[in-house]
Amino acid sequence: MARKDIFANITASENTRPERKATPGYANRGASRSMINSLSELAEKAAMADQALVGEAVLDIDPAQVDDSFISDRMGEDEAAFKELVDAIRERGQDTPVLVRPHPTSEGRFQIVFGHRRVRVARLLGRNVKAVVKPVSDIDHVIAQGQENSARENLSFIERAAFAHHLQEMGHERRTIQLALSVDAPLLTRMLSVTSRVPEALIRAIGAAKGIGRDRWLDVAQLIEHPDALAAANRLVGDERFSKLQSEERFDLLVLEIRKARKPQKRAKAAGSWQSKDAGVTAEFKGAGKSYSIALKAKDAASFGRFISENLERLHEEFKQTMKSQGD
Repeated sequence: MARKDIFANITASENTRPERKATPGYANRGASRSMINSLSELAEKAAMADQALVGEAVLDIDPAQVDDSFISDRMGEDEAAFKELVDAIRERGQDTPVLVRPHPTSEGRFQIVFGHRRVRVARLLGRNVKAVVKPVSDIDHVIAQGQENSARENLSFIERAAFAHHLQEMGHERRTIQLALSVDAPLLTRMLSVTSRVPEALIRAIGAAKGIGRDRWLDVAQLIEHPDALAAANRLVGDERFSKLQSEERFDLLVLEIRKARKPQKRAKAAGSWQSKDAGVTAEFKGAGKSYSIALKAKDAASFGRFISENLERLHEEFKQTMKSQGD
């Protein structure tokens, strides 16, 4: 698979950029112009030529000398897809080198910019990993890592949103995050809207949810703001059965539970009260739908309640006889 030039134009000056032309059918002014220019710049970054690794020296490096990136962009691993990669590299070898940089704090070691899975395969197979070594700043690192993953198009919405959230927490500017994910400003805003409202622990508990898109996550972000919904979600995550489900199933179950939690509970309507002639016992009746309850208040309420329960069969027979005679 051809690899994009991740670094082309990252540090290009404004004078070296080609002049932008108005897109036919749009007014080349105001908000329309800003939107077109923004999307054009992102397209330039996302459509870089295959030059970053072309012509660079490819080295065989012991994967034991290679550390992971300082930021993760995945939630777990698709083990089926990883097994396919292992089989392919075992049979054909490693077609495309990974990109690493000299480790910023550990002399003699390297840090992965992109190619985590290929490094993992090399470790598993006990082979050296083919790699291009290139000095890369932290900013260019996250842009390269994000764009390389965007090119593969197999990260879910929530994985990309969590990646954006972590970059923001690390102090990276929104423009850098946009370039890393090849997204425009409105989509980045939606991503961060989800991660700012849905607790990270809950996102991690659900997992990558590959089949769940932006709109459904935005719905969850709105629903989870209700205190009862959040409490229901936390209870669900603590259930052992929840962790045994697939990621998409966990998401669907979560939505079901938080929607139920937001529904107003039916309150039992007072159906009346009764008091004995000696005022020794008071009973309150409440009914809602197919439910009917009797609450007793008295010094010997427990004893009286047991007496009623022990005679329920007789009382029920009398009730049926009464209903039958009324029917006649």
